[in-house]
Amino acid sequence: MESLVKYVQDEFVTKKDLPEFSAGDTITVYYEIKEGQKTRTQFFRGVVIQKRGTGSSQTFTIRKMSGTVGVERIFPINLPAIQKIEINKKGSVRRARIFYFRGLTGKKARIKEAIRK
Repeated sequence: MESLVKYVQDEFVTKKDLPEFSAGDTITVYYEIKEGQKTRTQFFRGVVIQKRGTGSSQTFTIRKMSGTVGVERIFPINLPAIQKIEINKKGSVRRARIFYFRGLTGKKARIKEAIRK
């Protein structure tokens, strides 16, 4: 049964060519919002806390600070409203899911930038 689901996902779900990113990276997601008859593009810039799932059911969570309040948003990887994803900074973290990041504020909430080669 699982192989049948995987076959359908591979054949019929359209894949977007999005850049590779992981937990700790700072990214900007541009997505469309429909308001009545109009559509506009809005962006959400923050740190990737986690990526979970496989195939077409994969999602990623982004966290940003809006004033003093932390805001998190979960995006499915194959959401049709996503226009593009930009990687602003590659972060160097040791874990795949950085939930400890939620409790940090100020200078402690900085993530060291990864060395690019």
